[in-house]
Amino acid sequence: MSSREHILSAVRRAAAPDVPRPSAFSGWQRFEEPLAHFARMLGEVGGTLVRVISEDALRDSVASLEVVAKAKKVASLVPEAHPGTVRLAGVEDPHQLASVEVAVLRGAFGVAENGAVWVPGAALGARRALLFVCQHLVLVVDPADVVPTLHEAYARLRFEGPNFGCFVAGPSKTADIEQALVIGAHGARSATVFLVG
Repeated sequence: MSSREHILSAVRRAAAPDVPRPSAFSGWQRFEEPLAHFARMLGEVGGTLVRVISEDALRDSVASLEVVAKAKKVASLVPEAHPGTVRLAGVEDPHQLASVEVAVLRGAFGVAENGAVWVPGAALGARRALLFVCQHLVLVVDPADVVPTLHEAYARLRFEGPNFGCFVAGPSKTADIEQALVIGAHGARSATVFLVG
């Protein structure tokens, strides 16, 4: 037997036994209190969580936010949270939204794992720029729609043809410059998520 055959024979004898592959979507982490974990993670990325029990409480809580009370231009696609002061119907050019101070938008669901909120673009159209041009972002989410992990979040995503959507995790931030965290570097300076119900 040549040395080559001897080595290959030894490798074949030492091969690990076959084992079944684990399921790709089982055994992901769980949180005893997903909403509390969502709140903690949102806080860690610079956002704020506010829980309210009803739409009336939502309207009052949004109105009492300092950034909303001081704002002259509030764009709202959630009329039960705030009526808005900027007319959004018919907006085709995102540049029309450049001076928006506060944007109030609906999130489809939140992710406890990282404090992110999925904002689908189907209802936004050109108004999707609101996510990025506003000074302060307010997102409204149903607490029943907070999923534990991104794996479960991705399983919920549906795109019927070309579309847009975005996971928003707190306000805009960067730590590229001298490793110093800067909030509001290239987008919203604050992000507040309201869980209603």
